[in-house]
Amino acid sequence: MRRVLLLTAIVGLPLIVTAQEEQVFKAGAELVVLHVNVFNGRSDAVPDLPQSAFTVLEDDKPQEISFFSAGDVPVTVGLVVDNSTSMITERALVTAGTAAFAQSSHPEDEMFAIVFNEHIRRGLPASVAFTTNRLQLQASLQRFPPGGKTALYDAVIEGLDHLDRGMYQKHVLVVLSDGGDNASHHTEREMLDHVAMSSAIVYTVVDPDVFSPGEGDRGVLRRLAKLSGGLAYFPKNSRDVVKDFEEIAANIRRGYSIGYSPASAEHVHNRMHRVKVLVRVPGRHDLSVRVRNGYMESD
Repeated sequence: MRRVLLLTAIVGLPLIVTAQEEQVFKAGAELVVLHVNVFNGRSDAVPDLPQSAFTVLEDDKPQEISFFSAGDVPVTVGLVVDNSTSMITERALVTAGTAAFAQSSHPEDEMFAIVFNEHIRRGLPASVAFTTNRLQLQASLQRFPPGGKTALYDAVIEGLDHLDRGMYQKHVLVVLSDGGDNASHHTEREMLDHVAMSSAIVYTVVDPDVFSPGEGDRGVLRRLAKLSGGLAYFPKNSRDVVKDFEEIAANIRRGYSIGYSPASAEHVHNRMHRVKVLVRVPGRHDLSVRVRNGYMESD
């Protein structure tokens, strides 16, 4: 059976660019699959690019692309939503933002929700791991009354673990939080280690009405999104929160999946392999790239 290692890339630096961030994955892989998003100068996702626009390098050596998908395909996606005391007055905003996200998503996306304070709870009934029903997803966010402390790190880890139960190749986690944590059993470092070993793209959104310096931590949200190849959103008002959720859903649907089999003659196990994505589009000088760009595999 062919083993598949999933990585995530977001394309976003000028014309032909690669990111220099290093990510490490431990897995046995015969096929490496990267999830890629291309953005223009207005930060809009760019669809419909051909396979010929992309070049993949592993350890600075060109790789033959053996799998390419640019279609609007369903994904496995989880919403991780802060339900602590600070969110008591924000129920309407949570409903509006997540409703906008659900309505803008692929109709066949398998979705779930995690709501958290000091307790990590799955919003859907215990017998339902995922749903394609948007109303059921929205209702799942209202099951538990807000209040209590904040265990963000634990909630993100739970979300990543639940994504692994999904049937689709592409995994996405969307986190609504101010970045603060005062109740987790896990540390920030442990959360980030889970992200680094996952194939999931993580997007983070701050509710501007509840963020307060000294309690929230924007840096955590930036690190969380950046490490996964996702984006951190810092809306200025409630209207922008809804807009950002819609943009996240649109970006997910406009992505690319690119796969290659590392050249066996030169591929060495048990060492870190750097992965870079190059983009060449004649006449387009406004494209940008950001890449989750390495892995380590074991025999």
